[in-house]
Amino acid sequence: MAQQDLPATGREWHLAARPQGWPAPGDFALVEAPVRQPGPGEITVRNAYLSVDPYMRGRMNDVKSYVPPYALGAPMDGGAVGHVVASNAEGFQVGDAVLHGLGWREYATVDAARTVKVDPELAPLSAYLGVLGMPGLTAYAGLLEVASFRSGDTVFVSGAAGAVGSLVGQIARLKGAKRVIGSAGSAEKVATLVDDYGFDAAFNYKEGPVAELLGRAAPDGIDVYFDNVGGEHLEAAIGALRVHGRATLCGAIAQYNDTSAPAGPRNLALAIGKRLRLQGMLVSDHSALRGQFLEEVGGWLRDGSLRYDETVVEGVENAVEAFLGMLHGANIGKMVVQV
Repeated sequence: MAQQDLPATGREWHLAARPQGWPAPGDFALVEAPVRQPGPGEITVRNAYLSVDPYMRGRMNDVKSYVPPYALGAPMDGGAVGHVVASNAEGFQVGDAVLHGLGWREYATVDAARTVKVDPELAPLSAYLGVLGMPGLTAYAGLLEVASFRSGDTVFVSGAAGAVGSLVGQIARLKGAKRVIGSAGSAEKVATLVDDYGFDAAFNYKEGPVAELLGRAAPDGIDVYFDNVGGEHLEAAIGALRVHGRATLCGAIAQYNDTSAPAGPRNLALAIGKRLRLQGMLVSDHSALRGQFLEEVGGWLRDGSLRYDETVVEGVENAVEAFLGMLHGANIGKMVVQV
């Protein structure tokens, strides 16, 4: 077994209590835990970057879903990228960079078969948690496969300054969209969408009813809606979608912390006459696209036609702060924690 000297312990975040409504710092605990030597077929990774993502909020509730809930008093998990510091697995050497699913901690001992080697020469390691990782593939598959995007479509993206939404709009533009519209929660983000990401129009949803703001930005309606928000945004999009419009239902961050039932959409009956297609998506269903995705998006990154941003929070001890900030919209692009 090849290894560097491993420390006896490392820090990891546990879920201490199930949040009621918005999570609070007291719902989490930073714990010193033993660093386990890798068994047969395992590697130990010193994490370099951790991912915090909206879906993690749902896992803090004790409800049945497409992924098991976090256990109380146990380490949380999530996307992470780092370097191998001990290997007991064929084909993995100390120093290799890998992507894996045991984030929220400094050191992870993980089944090597559940990791993916990544190339730090192609892109910074953190990019494999964002533009070249799960959010990037979500944007790519959700637009092109789930929403059946076609050149000439008018596309509306909510949460458009986030890790997924910022890429959806750019991919639509690069693939020949007639018009790309985004919504975000601040004037700064709206400016970023238009000036940096090439959206044709964008609006701050806090400045009025979403249906009115969208109507001004897309007076002729929309063909595709990529939903990261739900609630009022989804209702407005159903109203704006043209006949045979398609919506990818990717996220509903507007209601993740609600303690009461969501108010809408109240106009779902419009889907009948318009013959709309509203389809939920999980990125795990689209792994067959990964090779095509990496080749095409990697090419756009190399030639500068696609841009991405990251909001980096330093220190594993600040991971909860980063997570809470992401839920409140403090990030432009992907929120990551540099360990």
